[in-house]
Amino acid sequence: MTTAKEAPTVKCLVWDLDDTLWDGVVLEGDDPAPFPVALETLAELDRRGILHAAAGRGERHVTQRHLEERGLSDWFCAVQVGWGAKSAAVRRIAKALNIGLDTIAFIDNDPMERAEVGGELPMVRCYPAAEVGQLPELRDFRPEHITAEAAGRRRLYQVEWQRHEAEEEFTAGRQEFLDSLGLVMELSPATEEDLSRASELTVRTHQLNSTGLTYGIDELRRLSASPDHQVRLARLRDRFGDYGIIGLSVTELAGRDAVLRLMLMSCRVASRGTGSVLLHHLIQQALAEGRRPVAHFIPTEVNRNLLVTMRFAGYATTVADEDRLVLAVDPERPPGKAPGHTRVIVGAA
Repeated sequence: MTTAKEAPTVKCLVWDLDDTLWDGVVLEGDDPAPFPVALETLAELDRRGILHAAAGRGERHVTQRHLEERGLSDWFCAVQVGWGAKSAAVRRIAKALNIGLDTIAFIDNDPMERAEVGGELPMVRCYPAAEVGQLPELRDFRPEHITAEAAGRRRLYQVEWQRHEAEEEFTAGRQEFLDSLGLVMELSPATEEDLSRASELTVRTHQLNSTGLTYGIDELRRLSASPDHQVRLARLRDRFGDYGIIGLSVTELAGRDAVLRLMLMSCRVASRGTGSVLLHHLIQQALAEGRRPVAHFIPTEVNRNLLVTMRFAGYATTVADEDRLVLAVDPERPPGKAPGHTRVIVGAA
């Protein structure tokens, strides 16, 4: 179990297009074919669950048509084409995919474009196009585990883009949109088949991670088998499709306390209010078992929003050390109802 201090594994590679993905400039009338080595990198990183997006120069409809004609459009989860700063395009992609800028890499043949992105977004890792074939060998592009869900991650994010467009077109309020999704969260104990994905979540998720800790498969297996611990996974689906496994909690049963040692939620569902739903269930489960809900929280640069969510769920600070908070829910003052836009199904232990 270690604290995540190194740069996280890349979640999304943002591609320049002209003279980077393909050999030529589309807007100048070229009909460029993709570089073979670029296609190899696209396929290999996609197999590992690393997403692809594009930030190109030109007219969007012209570029989109060329991507489709060359059979490339399906590789990308987000496409930004225009004449503004590439750093602004990268920011929009991160927002659309709901991932941290520190998990994005950028590749471009133009050193000035790389310098602009690196200057404005120093947390984004930038690479020259000449190194495209070497990217799969770099540590930043090598997830610790490659799960079945990782290999299908592109499809999940493409569906998420459909949700994003549906929300943009939705004319009523935010709550009405959430109600329209038909969200269903299924909570169940972690099984042997789930452990790789559970460990992957602890490594990949930083913004909605209560302690910033990572758990390897062996440690999760030990905790799952322990009578003094509860390891729970959360799956989510809605009318558009399945999000897959999006949440994890590790609770230690210590005397009359149920101590939440780790709670995390995938960043891609942060806007669905699922963190509040999971926390509410964990609190209610602890209270139903006659235990006091307690949680440990280690502040990091990126998980402050989760602390706010925990406080709204009913947790109050009882201990505040220099690098750690201990929070608890008063059993005499339990929180109110869970957010009503998500139906919760509890699987058998």
